[in-house]
This record gives sequence, structure tokens and C-alpha cells, in this order.
Amino acid sequence: MKVIVSNEIEKVCPEFVGASVEAEVVNTEFCAELWAEIHALGERLKGELTTETLKEIKSINATRRVYRACGKDPSRYRPASEALIRRMLLGKELYQRDTLVDLINLASIAYGYSIGGFDADKFVGDTLTLGIGREGEPYEGIGRGMINIHGLPVYRDAEGGVGTPTSDHERTKMTLETTHLLVLINGYDGNEKRVLENALYIQDLLRKYCQSNGGSYYLYR
Repeated sequence: MKVIVSNEIEKVCPEFVGASVEAEVVNTEFCAELWAEIHALGERLKGELTTETLKEIKSINATRRVYRACGKDPSRYRPASEALIRRMLLGKELYQRDTLVDLINLASIAYGYSIGGFDADKFVGDTLTLGIGREGEPYEGIGRGMINIHGLPVYRDAEGGVGTPTSDHERTKMTLETTHLLVLINGYDGNEKRVLENALYIQDLLRKYCQSNGGSYYLYR
């Protein structure tokens, strides 16, 4: 998939850098070794962060700042990375979905970037464009029903929105049948080195837990 960053995103976040990871994978219902990693990271973060200092993590703070610039309240529509870490800090278990979803959640928690994971075979067309949600634009978030994406950064394929930093779309969600994965890392902090590290980390997790060779990645601006 080709990824294009629109002028409207460049205006509110000229430093944006993203990374795409595309891979062939085997998904499973549950992976105990992966969850051991998730729990270990959660325990470490509980000793390092609070629900207030969480917002100061550069990757999360930058995403919140872009939300405000686009006209969205980041405390009402939390970026996924912030919501996941916040849940851990409050002593709540993360929702267990399947290995691909759980793996991407771990990668998001580890680096603080909001990360979209998609079944690439469900996209319409061969290009994704990162723009800003419009008033009245229909969007069905995974497990959330119809949500208001006006003022949220959103990736669109030829049919419409597929991913925001708050929630990905039902139409392109991963399932146990997913074999062609696309992951998008959103670096609103402009830290190319850390975004790349996050992409390589995801490739490593895919090798360990999804019978994958890690696939390929590229950076985009």
C-alpha cells in the first residue's frame, strides 16, 4: 500500500513521520508468551508513570496536541496509546482479542504511538491518504458503533475512512482469518528514529508470535 500525507495534516503537524509495516502472518486466538510480555511491561510502567505524567510522554503529548489543532478534545477522544496505558495504570486488565490485536497493543504501549493494524486484503484500492475527518463523515469504530471523527486524523482508502488514532474501522479490522497485515505507526512527534525503532520492534514481535518473516517497512511523511 502507498501512504500519502495530505496538506491538511502537514499544516497542523509539519514534523509528522509515519511508518508502514506489511507482512504475511498467521493469527491465533491467544499467545501466553506474548501476554507475559504485556504483563511485564505493565508492571514496569506502573512504577514509572501516573495517569497525569502519562500525558507528558512525547509521542502521546504530540498526538494530543494535533487533536486540539484539528479541533478535537483529546480527553474525550483519547488516542489509543494513551487509553491503553491509562487502563494499565488504573489496574485494569487489557481486553484480550487475538494475537495480532494484542501484539499491536503491546507495540503501542511500549512506544506511546497510536498504531493502526489492518487486514490489508480488505482495503479498496492501493493507496491510503492521511487527512482530517469531516463533519458528518460516517465511521464505524471497532466495537464502538458509529463515532464522530470530525476533527480526528483519519486514513482513507478509495471507499472511505479506515483508521484514526482513537479507533480503527470495522470494515478493515483484523480477524483470525487475517493473513496479510498492514500496520501504520503515527509519529506526530516527528521522531523518525523512534518511529523506526517501533517498526522494527513490531517486525520482531511478528517473527516471534505470528509465524512471519517480519515483512517489510517504509517511512513516510
